[in-house]
Amino acid sequence: MKNNKNYSYMDSVHRDGRIWNIAVMIVLLLFPLVVGFIFSAAPDWLGLGLGLAYTAPMYWAVGIVEVITFIPMLGAGGSYLSFVTGNISNLKLPCAINALENAKLDVKSEEGEIISTVAIAVSSIVTTVIIALGVLLIAPLDPILSNPVLAPAFDQMLPALFGALGVALISKNWKLAIAPVALMLVLFIFVPALDSSSVGIMVPVGVVFTIAVSRFLYKKGLI
Repeated sequence: MKNNKNYSYMDSVHRDGRIWNIAVMIVLLLFPLVVGFIFSAAPDWLGLGLGLAYTAPMYWAVGIVEVITFIPMLGAGGSYLSFVTGNISNLKLPCAINALENAKLDVKSEEGEIISTVAIAVSSIVTTVIIALGVLLIAPLDPILSNPVLAPAFDQMLPALFGALGVALISKNWKLAIAPVALMLVLFIFVPALDSSSVGIMVPVGVVFTIAVSRFLYKKGLI
């Protein structure tokens, strides 16, 4: 163990984050192996290999880009926790950004790191509790939740969340926001194949595009 005087908060974040991420990865990979062993069942290795050959490269690329994209916004602790619990772009990232905005902190500071991590942790706990309650109450609540009258409200929940965050962030530097917003509007309006399932890919694309446009505007002295 290192001397406590030289052992910082960030050291503990990276230590615990690596331990838990590796542990979760092992558990996830072991589950199908254990199930196969218990039931004496093995996959079609040729089919599995062909399936991975077609799908894995896309997920590797998205995974690499997401790490580069999300870590500067989530911080180290928030990133370790987010990549274990998932649903980053829809839940974890908005929660972290909103918490940092309210606290008026930058995620690069140690205080910002803590705020981001706590926000993501609370989001994970709340999500787990809501899912558990949903599983328990799905039968009695089904007539209410499936009521056509409420369908429009549920359809607007995520747009309302991202709209509120968008206003707060865009108002800070509207010049930088014009290009990525215009790009996404054009793509989603004129490319029918893009839908909600494309968010994981389009977020990194939008970030790279925004960085390139921002650099261009900076070089031209426009920002």
